[in-house]
Amino acid sequence: MIDIKGLKVHLGEFRLKDIDLSIDEGEFFVLMGPTGAGKTVLLEAIAGLVPILGGTISISGRDATRLAPEQRGVGIMYQDYALFPHLTVTRNITYGLRYQKRKGTSEKLFRQLVDDLGIGHLLHRYPETLSGGELQRVALARALMVEPRVILLDEPLSALDQNFREEIRLLLKQIHRGSRITFFMVTHDFSEALTLATKAAIMNSGAIVQTGTIRDIFQKPSSSFVANFVGMKNVFPTEFNGSTAVVDTLAIEVSPPHANSTGHIAIRPEDIVISLKPLESSMRNSFSGTVSSIIDLGFLYEVHVHVQSVLFKSLVTKGSAIDLGLDIGMDVQISFKSSAVHIF
Repeated sequence: MIDIKGLKVHLGEFRLKDIDLSIDEGEFFVLMGPTGAGKTVLLEAIAGLVPILGGTISISGRDATRLAPEQRGVGIMYQDYALFPHLTVTRNITYGLRYQKRKGTSEKLFRQLVDDLGIGHLLHRYPETLSGGELQRVALARALMVEPRVILLDEPLSALDQNFREEIRLLLKQIHRGSRITFFMVTHDFSEALTLATKAAIMNSGAIVQTGTIRDIFQKPSSSFVANFVGMKNVFPTEFNGSTAVVDTLAIEVSPPHANSTGHIAIRPEDIVISLKPLESSMRNSFSGTVSSIIDLGFLYEVHVHVQSVLFKSLVTKGSAIDLGLDIGMDVQISFKSSAVHIF
């Protein structure tokens, strides 16, 4: 559906560097990365809104590299909605039709979208009178009105409060399931990616650094950058000796044995169990340590435990922390499975 090869874009000091990316028809593809990584630039390159220095972009088997935006069969939704303030909701939704020759199905599609998105009562109003959730529904209707093969979403939920965010997220999921449209969404929100994506990529400094399923990216990062970005938190340079990873002087059992002599390991904080004494369990890694800090994260505490010279970070529910009586300076036991140790 979307096939990008060797894409180069130069905008001032910023560079997109030889981007290769393939997205299948009907996928919900999510692009993540830190601020300034180039996510929006890549999205706008697909839409035809920024000049391309080199490489190709194919959409539905057709070379779209030099096509005008309105010829690409692409709908786009921006973080700030980008609705025309001087036009009513109806005229905003139908604005893109002026670029299209078809007429017969437009009225039927308009009514269907209005009904599906629940915006019939808004049609004669102007954007400045709408709430965030209403603005997002209108922007989505406008993107869908041109019957795109691809919808590009640039941080579409970031400006919404939590209730509206969950509402629009569910709406996007329903639209994706009920259509053959390919979704390409830029986001920094992991919960959005986990809820919506069928496939994802991580971007950094103008380059794609990992592509795969959401599970692979979150559970099998390919680099220390990706591991840190997806919240592994426990990332250590390591020397390997068969099924043992040595971090400083700490020997950690891994599975399966690693062939290289050096590399990195990573452990998600939620995979590290804190107890007051050694557990009788299948967890092959268990160490005595001392609590060095406790950080309040709302529903959870992030507990830092020093084991010799190595700092481990664990996530603990507030109820568990109270039951354990956790406090700074307290001696505890940390445990985790060998299968929870990710190697790269």
